[in-house]
Amino acid sequence: MRIALIGHGAMGRLVEARALEEGHSVTLVLTSADMLQRVDEVAERLKENADVAIDFSVADAVLNNISACMSAGVPLVEGTTGWNRAGVNIERFVEKKQGALLYGANFSVGVNLFYRIIERAGELFKGLDDYAPFIEEAHHSRKKDAPSGTALRLRELLAASIKREIPVTSTRAGFIPGTHRVGFDSVADQITLTHTARSREGFAAGALLGARWLRGRAGVYEFSEAFDEILKERMMKKWL
Repeated sequence: MRIALIGHGAMGRLVEARALEEGHSVTLVLTSADMLQRVDEVAERLKENADVAIDFSVADAVLNNISACMSAGVPLVEGTTGWNRAGVNIERFVEKKQGALLYGANFSVGVNLFYRIIERAGELFKGLDDYAPFIEEAHHSRKKDAPSGTALRLRELLAASIKREIPVTSTRAGFIPGTHRVGFDSVADQITLTHTARSREGFAAGALLGARWLRGRAGVYEFSEAFDEILKERMMKKWL
């Protein structure tokens, strides 16, 4: 694949290194200064140089980045978190442009497996009023959005089965690696399930998996919802 990277911070550089290891080409790198150009100028550069774009930039730039990629007809993997979709009909815009967008609160392969564990846990605790659910998340002090998108997704998955308040607490301090803890507390005992990120490698791997899957598709997809299909296709190719 010819990949355009939007944002070239720590996450963008990690995606670049992993992409090159996997045999892809990083043919365009767009920084925040580049994205200040007119949308049509950026779109022309994307159209000429990329098969797919991966965005790990900043929340305030996401809507402009989506606009440029859809105008270029370049599928976009949107890995930036903390951007507000409220009041913006992204689906309608992407459909109008006949484009493709894959977004997610967390592109880590491990986290998306964790989602499925939590979803099943919610089903098991359904109706067990003796157990009170809770979610705790902690990140380094540089992470701005709180609660994290991952924590909000975990609450959404639990809420599908557990019809009661599910509190979420957030900590931002020092150099804490991304940590998400889902618990069920009762008088008799407490059950906890925890995911702790050791590095950002999982995010890069997931973003590239998503980029390969998105090519040739149209529409708007959420990564955790597409994850089962992505894994299934990957396994089929592995055994063919």
